[in-house]
Amino acid sequence: MTSSIILDTNIVLDLFVYNDPQQATLNKALQAGSLRWLATPAMRDELARVLDYPQVTKRRLANQQSADTVLAHMEALAQFVTPAIHAPYTCKDPDDQIFIDLACAYQCHLLSKDKAVLAMRSRLARLGATVTQHYTQPL
Repeated sequence: MTSSIILDTNIVLDLFVYNDPQQATLNKALQAGSLRWLATPAMRDELARVLDYPQVTKRRLANQQSADTVLAHMEALAQFVTPAIHAPYTCKDPDDQIFIDLACAYQCHLLSKDKAVLAMRSRLARLGATVTQHYTQPL
């Protein structure tokens, strides 16, 4: 059975721009299809916006990557779904709410390094969503 997972934008950057070795297991699982990465068009739009931030652009160019290449990685690996209704809990960072909403709707794993999201771990667990910073083992 394939587990579902939600990746916040920083995790996607770690995977495809920064090539973070701590996300190697996650990358292998996504490539093998043993994880079902759920995303929405708004998540793709946020990634597109962040890819143009100066510090991200600098790294992309150093790696000889275009923003379109990174977005193509997302489009190839993510399953795009309808945005979820607002979860019963609201994140202090409004940009992160779409990730929380989707994780709660699908009662699945959310990978995030965002402090506002991590602070909600226990509340989201009550709704069936697990929040961690790293994917280290099969879910």
